[in-house]
Amino acid sequence: MTDFPALAPDFTWGVATSAYQIEGAVAEDGRSPSIWDTYSHTPGRIDGNDTGDVACDHYHRWPEDIALMRDLGVDAYRFSVAWPRILPAGGGAVNKAGIDYYDRLVDGLLTAGIRPFVTLYHWDLPQVLQDQGGWPVRETAERFGEYAAVVARALGDRVSDWITLNEPLCSAWIGYLENRMAPGHADLTEAVQASYHLLLGHGLAAAAIRAEAAVPPQVGIVINPSPCEPATDTPEDIAAAVRADGHTNRWWLDPVHGRGFPADMRELYQVELPEQPGDAELIGAPMDFLGLNYYFRMIAANDPEGPIPYARQIEVPGMARTHMGWEVNPDGLEKLLVRVADDYRPAKIYITENGSAYVDTVTPEGAVDDLDRAAYLQSHLAAVDRAAGRGVPMAGYFAWSLLDNFEWAYGYDKRFGLIHVDYETQVRTIKTSGRRYANLIDNHRAATGRGAA
Repeated sequence: MTDFPALAPDFTWGVATSAYQIEGAVAEDGRSPSIWDTYSHTPGRIDGNDTGDVACDHYHRWPEDIALMRDLGVDAYRFSVAWPRILPAGGGAVNKAGIDYYDRLVDGLLTAGIRPFVTLYHWDLPQVLQDQGGWPVRETAERFGEYAAVVARALGDRVSDWITLNEPLCSAWIGYLENRMAPGHADLTEAVQASYHLLLGHGLAAAAIRAEAAVPPQVGIVINPSPCEPATDTPEDIAAAVRADGHTNRWWLDPVHGRGFPADMRELYQVELPEQPGDAELIGAPMDFLGLNYYFRMIAANDPEGPIPYARQIEVPGMARTHMGWEVNPDGLEKLLVRVADDYRPAKIYITENGSAYVDTVTPEGAVDDLDRAAYLQSHLAAVDRAAGRGVPMAGYFAWSLLDNFEWAYGYDKRFGLIHVDYETQVRTIKTSGRRYANLIDNHRAATGRGAA
């Protein structure tokens, strides 16, 4: 079945991107450097020494990209606002040229009948704030709340759907603990403090949006959980899976659902949290939706000599894998959705990212027949449909990604797009996967009597 009978007629079909990965124009119209500008220009940090300086040139080509979204027939576009475009000093004076750019983008989307979902933070912290301590210091969370208020005042008369943070796990754990993403640190104390202030920033931003937006807002956060399963039934591996789940999932999901930070992980990290009165209520204030990004599951084996959380990922032989080396496991998405719905009871859930990197071949005629990606997309949407059939409040799905783009530390080698980008010419080509997605959307609309977008 390809009409997904459990998905409601008003299910939102979308595509997603982020600012640094597609915009380019990093030094235009008053934008200041972000931590990713600094990180990508540090030799050896990025595969191929690539940078996001030009990326997909979306800053100049956004009308063409909106036309491509119309061609795909999507309902919604999830994009991020670049903090350094809005507040080049991290706070203080607002850069009108930055606001104007997102004004044009939002107006263009609405004219095309596409609903904007605005993500306020997709990892591009202004470098000036990192120089002042970054996310390990409380002032960064406070500046984030002020930035959220600025954007909500500017766009909140037209935008109703808001995401505070994208994947704070990556910002804290991969950026401050594992030294694999900007700013490129490896310090547990810094990482735990950053995790706390990121979630505090979420709470401050959510409150600011609700105070400033003219249109009644729907506000949520995007978390990237993974099902964590023990590699064997030994007590050691079972305990490792619990630790992996705490580190990857509960540390983020518990606080934003009003449960505080998990006691077992506090004990494991042995880092005092910089808590102040009222923080827990801000962090745990009710959300209108929860965004989940899903890419893979974790099979955890005990690893007492390894890094926190002392759990090592085990690869299951014979499983299909993407170009990232990630296991293709749509059943894991269904299990994850059911678990999150059962444990946390969110009002509604969006899949805010889900996608796959494969090596694309462009034919002499310019086509990209990416059958593996098309199959991945369909199988994971079927998992979403099964979860909805089990009572999970599924509200929408955003394919990652609209365009091939700058894939962080992997540079331009890993392609996730439904649309192929020739980085030399900036020519865009809708892939077979993009056409498949458009067909799946059309089939669902026809089956539910909704009609075209």
